[in-house]
Amino acid sequence: MTVVYATPVTARPNPQKKNILIRRLARAPWWLLLMALMVILFALSVNDRHPYPIIWRAVRQGIWTTIWVSLVAYSIAVVLGLLVALLRRSNNMIIYQLSTFYVEGVRGIPTLVLVYYMALAAIPQLITLGNELGEWLSWLKITIVLSDDAVYHLTFQGIGTSLAEFNTRQFPNAYRAIIGLAISYSAFLSEVFRAGIDSIGKGQREAAESLGMTRWQIMRLVVLPQAIRVVIPPLANDFIAMLKESSLVSILGVEDITRQGQTYAASTFTFFQAYNVVALTYLVLTLSLSMAVKLLEMYLHRGREHV
Repeated sequence: MTVVYATPVTARPNPQKKNILIRRLARAPWWLLLMALMVILFALSVNDRHPYPIIWRAVRQGIWTTIWVSLVAYSIAVVLGLLVALLRRSNNMIIYQLSTFYVEGVRGIPTLVLVYYMALAAIPQLITLGNELGEWLSWLKITIVLSDDAVYHLTFQGIGTSLAEFNTRQFPNAYRAIIGLAISYSAFLSEVFRAGIDSIGKGQREAAESLGMTRWQIMRLVVLPQAIRVVIPPLANDFIAMLKESSLVSILGVEDITRQGQTYAASTFTFFQAYNVVALTYLVLTLSLSMAVKLLEMYLHRGREHV
């Protein structure tokens, strides 16, 4: 009698799993790890080396200014950009042409030039017009006669005097820079919103119309909720760009990160050390925001996969 022993079967390696692991490792953010390591090593090497601690204390004072200028300017730009995007979808030819003129005109002007123009040309001119309006309101008097015994005199002297006495120096440069940045970015963000709105299928609009919804209801209840989900990642990336562009406010004397570094470098002639700290500060801020955007995109993508 012959006894046959079964040969043990060993599991064969799956090359597909190995390829998946290799692809995941290749897509891992090794660049971020390398950059973070460089930042940490640089910070540790100059931590106690003069004058880096002094420069850091000076630059640190401008971080909050950079953040709040970016937040305020970007908030205004988002609202204005959404409004312009909706106006460009109007069936009225005049509204469409005017909104398109605004977008193309603003996009054709460099941000630095627009900040200069708003701060040094447009806003002072508007204040001058406001002074003239205030002088006119100060002597304006409206008489309202209800009956022989009821005669009222309506004056605007208080408002007129305030407008007439308001001068250009009372309008801070930080707010002028914010207006310039907001107008500049609103044109670009309007295109982001327009692309998001156009990405929603026409069939959904037609289905909403068949239910008797008005055009405004379709936009508010059907199109915009889906479009906002699409445009959130590019909007977040544009905020990072706004954070970097906010360094332009330093040309108006606003004490942001760049201005603090310029002031210290000009007074001590330590340009190399000062701008090392300035560049490193912006790098840390933008990298932190970039990783937050990446996590947001992963979250939104995962949500779409489960739909």
